Parts: sequence; structure tokens; C-alpha cells
Amino acid sequence: MSLDRILPDRIGFGTAPLGNMFRAVPDEEASATLKAAWDQGIRFYDSAPLYGAGLAEIRLGELLSDKPRDRFVLATKVGRVVLDEVDTGSRALGEKGGLFSAGRPNTIVHEWTADATERSLEGSLERLGVDRLDIVWVHDVAQDFHGDEWLGKLEEARTGAFRVLTRLRDEGVIKAWGLGVNRTEPIELTLALDEPRPDGFLLAGRYTLLDHRHALERLLPMAEERGVSMVVGGPYSSGVLAGGTHFEYADAPPEIIERVRRIREIADHNGVSMKAAALQFSLAHPVSEAVIPGATKPSRIAEDLAALHEQVPARFWRGLREARLVSPEAPLPGGI
Repeated sequence: MSLDRILPDRIGFGTAPLGNMFRAVPDEEASATLKAAWDQGIRFYDSAPLYGAGLAEIRLGELLSDKPRDRFVLATKVGRVVLDEVDTGSRALGEKGGLFSAGRPNTIVHEWTADATERSLEGSLERLGVDRLDIVWVHDVAQDFHGDEWLGKLEEARTGAFRVLTRLRDEGVIKAWGLGVNRTEPIELTLALDEPRPDGFLLAGRYTLLDHRHALERLLPMAEERGVSMVVGGPYSSGVLAGGTHFEYADAPPEIIERVRRIREIADHNGVSMKAAALQFSLAHPVSEAVIPGATKPSRIAEDLAALHEQVPARFWRGLREARLVSPEAPLPGGI
């Protein structure tokens, strides 16, 4: 099913920060943030077993426990199975390994086979406390593998997770499935297949003000041609576009800090907030269906919603283009 028929709005809530991403988030702070999202009308929630070894799903499930199931759209991911046993060693989670060091200590198994996909879904349903999911993403299938090693993992997913999720979609158990990644290549290869065919994809960090040129070259024209929609994850590029210090899960390098400074200078000159610039840019492409910024503080929800609806003058977008801070191929709000 097309994502535009599933998603209730153009903005959702990404729960990665509530898996204790970067820091230990107190339960009361996480609960207050989720409550603020619900109270202010957010009805699309995205999670994953990876986020704190199930912590984000557990916290999200507590919010949703007394909400009518038909009132919200819920997405999670497969590719990691969270076990009951505690991992006493150093967990090999690749570039994201340090992100959730304050999460639950449970062992996490990386696997995209049919059996692992079904076990992952069972675990997510239990942690979320729901009887069904709307969207399921195949998570990080190209993450942390050297050279062409990731092609083998994609093949594992193609013959495992893809087929399980296609069957569940065809049976009406889920509404849609796709890839949830931060590389464009696995989506391109998947879209080139005759089958199984995904309904959409979640692309994290690759269609933002700071990084979008590669996606524009091949992936997005291919997706548009095939009628496949995109959800944009990480629209603030790990936070650096919203006043934070992280980019790509690490401290932002000097060249990124300088690029942000230049964007902010044009934004300040035109009275535009950085959050509005980031969200509205990511949504301007015709393939973009929604953005899912994350948060750990209740006040951030109001900021995100205000940014989504902020009136941004055309001269700001022209200024970015003239300064070569956005690709000339990137669609801009207002058809600029």
C-alpha cells in the first residue's frame, strides 16, 4: 500500500533518542516527551529494536497502552533480534555501537533471515504492547560492512525478510514494508528488482540540507518513476542543524560546522529558524512523504510543529541556492 494512504500527517516522531541515544534519558523525561507528542497531534511513531535494545519500544508502548489502536500509525524495524540474556561483553553494533551504551544491556543479534524476521516482529509486538504493526522497515542491511560484504546481507534480506514482509502485507497483517537505512545503494538495488517490491523506504541522514546530492543522482529519480515514497529520518543530521554538536553519530567535523554556520547566517538574515529550513527542505521533494525528527524534551515537539508550518520566504531558498549550499537539482519549497 502506498505510504501516502497510510501516514496521517507529514511529520511523525522518531524514537531513537528515547533508547538513551547519546545519554541516559530519565523515564519521566521520556514519558513527558511522548505525552507532548501525542497531546500536540503526532500520530505516526517510528521505532526499532536497536534503540536501546528495545528500550525505545518499551517506552513508546507505555504511551500507546491506553490509546485506541486505530488512532495512530506505528512502524518498527527488523534485522536485530533482542534476546532476554544480558550481554556481559562488548557488543558489536558497528558505527552505532556507542550511541546506545546507556540503553538496556540485552544481547542483540544481527540477522535478516526469515526466522529472525519473525522473531524480531514477535519481540517488538510484545515490547510495544500492540497486536499489529502498520509499517515494517528492514533495518541497516548495508550498515557496517566492508567492501561488497553488504551485498551478501542484502541477499539474505531479499530471500528472508523481504519475503516474510511481502507475505504479511499480502495477508493484511501489515500495511506496508520497505528498507530503513542510511545508505542509498541498497534501496536502489531493491527498487531495481522485479520482486519483492517495497512500498516505500526510510532514508536517514541522506536527504538533508547537509547531505542530499547523492540521493538526487539516482535514488530519488528511480523512486519517483516507480511511485515509491520516502520517509526522511534524521532531518537535523544527528542534531547539528538544530543547535546540536553531532553529525553522523559523532562530533561534527570542522567542515560541517562551517557549512552549518553559512546556512545559519542566511537563515538569520531572513528571519528563518534552522529547524524550519531543515524540515521544509527534506519535505520539498515529491518523493518525500513525511519527516520523523526525534526528541527527548517536551518543548522540542512544539518547536518541530512550528517549524513545519513556519512561513519561509522565497528569498531564503534562493540565497541557499546562490551560495551553492543546496544542489541546483534539489526541489525547493514553493517550486523555486
